[in-house]
Amino acid sequence: MIDLTTMSHKHAALIATAILTLAAPAALIAAKDSTDIPRRPDGRPDLSGTYDIATLTPRARPAEYGDRLELTAEEAKALADHWNGNFGKDSLPSDPDREAPPKGGVSVYAPELTGAAGKVGGYNAFFLDKGNNAFQIDGKYRTSILTDPPDGQYPARSALGKRLQEERAYFRHENTGTAWWLEEGLETGPYDHPEQRPLAERCIFTGGASGPPIMPSLYNNLKTIVQTDDYVMINIEWMHDTRIIRIDGEHGPDTVTSLTGDSIGRWDGDTLVVETRSFTERPGVAKGFQVVERFRRTDEDTVVYSFKVDDPAFSEPYSGEYPWPRTDNRLYEYACHEGNYAMGNIMRGARLLEEETLAGIAKSQ
Repeated sequence: MIDLTTMSHKHAALIATAILTLAAPAALIAAKDSTDIPRRPDGRPDLSGTYDIATLTPRARPAEYGDRLELTAEEAKALADHWNGNFGKDSLPSDPDREAPPKGGVSVYAPELTGAAGKVGGYNAFFLDKGNNAFQIDGKYRTSILTDPPDGQYPARSALGKRLQEERAYFRHENTGTAWWLEEGLETGPYDHPEQRPLAERCIFTGGASGPPIMPSLYNNLKTIVQTDDYVMINIEWMHDTRIIRIDGEHGPDTVTSLTGDSIGRWDGDTLVVETRSFTERPGVAKGFQVVERFRRTDEDTVVYSFKVDDPAFSEPYSGEYPWPRTDNRLYEYACHEGNYAMGNIMRGARLLEEETLAGIAKSQ
């Protein structure tokens, strides 16, 4: 046994340090020696924090870039100038003598938008936030989030995918101002009851924001990660969803499904690998849909998120990646009042259209 009382303070301190080092778990030694990324007491990378994933980089690559993965700095600046210029128009005073927007609606600040924000003739871009720049990985700007297939496009749809797409289109039919479903001789229409309507329209869930895979959107792009030894929780700002990932757990039975699937995580070195399956089948999500995600902390302020999707609705799997930059902002409550108040009007409007259409049919007979 070593008697530390008979040694000088200097020698005693050196021996005590050596003893503690030999007794310390290897994970703690790694945590002490690795200062490049934040780590938890168990030595694992600490993913905890709030991240803003807004980016001007599109999901799918514009066709003109072909198989080119990277943008030049000049092209990235042009992309930023284009979007920032469009959104900048939002601050201009509205012309009181302006005419009504064209039929079908169009966004005056960003004509490229084809979703609700554009089609309904959005009055400004106050609630929209696509970020200010394209993202970079390893110092290089990217042309798209998708990286495989090599052209950065989604694969061709399978026969199943085409059928699901047709089913989904039925509930997203263009508003013609008539009960078109009666005119086409259909026994039921897409507005017979609220549960027919898409989940996002009912303010229940939006797949892209929660994932998997998690994708940037037009707004509410913040995600908060809380990490423990046994769980990783991802709180989603848009549609106030929360994903719970069990570390080193086992998947439940396939008969038990959920909108975000059953997520099991494991550590592969410093990368958290998450495998998710058992998704609830719905329009756009086929049975057998599976996702593998990877969360890799690259520095104190960045997590690189990558994913591979195996979707029977497509002819082959597809993959992508993009960074999650840390932010000091905090998540806001997402109160989706459109679904709370508008759903009744949607149903009432459909009944009125049906009355008008049936009256017109009766009159013509």
